[in-house]
Amino acid sequence: MDALGLAYYAAVCGLLGLGAPWLGARLARLVVGALVGVVAAGALPLLRGAFGGY
Repeated sequence: MDALGLAYYAAVCGLLGLGAPWLGARLARLVVGALVGVVAAGALPLLRGAFGGY
Protein backbone atom coordinates (compact mmCIF):
# COMPACT_ATOMS: atom_id res chain seq x y z
CA MET A 1 0.00 0.00 0.00
CA ASP A 2 1.36 3.41 -0.90
CA ALA A 3 1.42 6.51 1.30
CA LEU A 4 -1.72 8.08 -0.22
CA GLY A 5 -3.78 4.93 0.26
CA LEU A 6 -2.53 4.50 3.80
CA ALA A 7 -3.30 8.11 4.75
CA TYR A 8 -6.71 7.95 3.06
CA TYR A 9 -7.84 4.80 4.84
CA ALA A 10 -6.39 6.03 8.15
CA ALA A 11 -8.51 9.19 7.83
CA VAL A 12 -11.64 7.24 6.89
CA CYS A 13 -11.21 4.75 9.76
CA GLY A 14 -10.38 7.52 12.22
CA LEU A 15 -13.51 9.47 11.35
CA LEU A 16 -15.62 6.32 11.49
CA GLY A 17 -14.16 5.46 14.88
CA LEU A 18 -14.89 8.96 16.12
CA GLY A 19 -18.56 8.65 15.16
CA ALA A 20 -19.06 5.00 16.14
CA PRO A 21 -20.22 5.56 19.73
CA TRP A 22 -23.22 7.53 18.50
CA LEU A 23 -24.34 4.85 16.04
CA GLY A 24 -25.87 2.64 18.70
CA ALA A 25 -26.11 -1.14 18.43
CA ARG A 26 -23.42 -3.43 17.06
CA LEU A 27 -25.43 -4.28 13.96
CA ALA A 28 -25.84 -0.60 13.09
CA ARG A 29 -22.08 -0.02 13.49
CA LEU A 30 -21.35 -3.07 11.34
CA VAL A 31 -23.67 -1.94 8.54
CA VAL A 32 -22.40 1.65 8.61
CA GLY A 33 -18.79 0.44 8.69
CA ALA A 34 -19.35 -1.83 5.70
CA LEU A 35 -21.05 0.93 3.71
CA VAL A 36 -18.31 3.42 4.52
CA GLY A 37 -15.69 0.87 3.48
CA VAL A 38 -17.37 0.25 0.14
CA VAL A 39 -17.73 3.98 -0.55
CA ALA A 40 -14.14 4.64 0.52
CA ALA A 41 -12.77 1.87 -1.69
CA GLY A 42 -14.79 3.19 -4.63
CA ALA A 43 -13.68 6.78 -4.07
CA LEU A 44 -9.94 6.09 -3.77
CA PRO A 45 -9.35 5.66 -7.53
CA LEU A 46 -11.12 8.97 -8.15
CA LEU A 47 -8.97 10.72 -5.57
CA ARG A 48 -5.86 9.06 -6.98
CA GLY A 49 -6.77 10.47 -10.40
CA ALA A 50 -7.35 13.91 -8.92
CA PHE A 51 -3.80 13.83 -7.55
CA GLY A 52 -2.37 12.98 -10.97
CA GLY A 53 -2.18 9.21 -10.57
CA TYR A 54 -0.10 9.45 -7.41
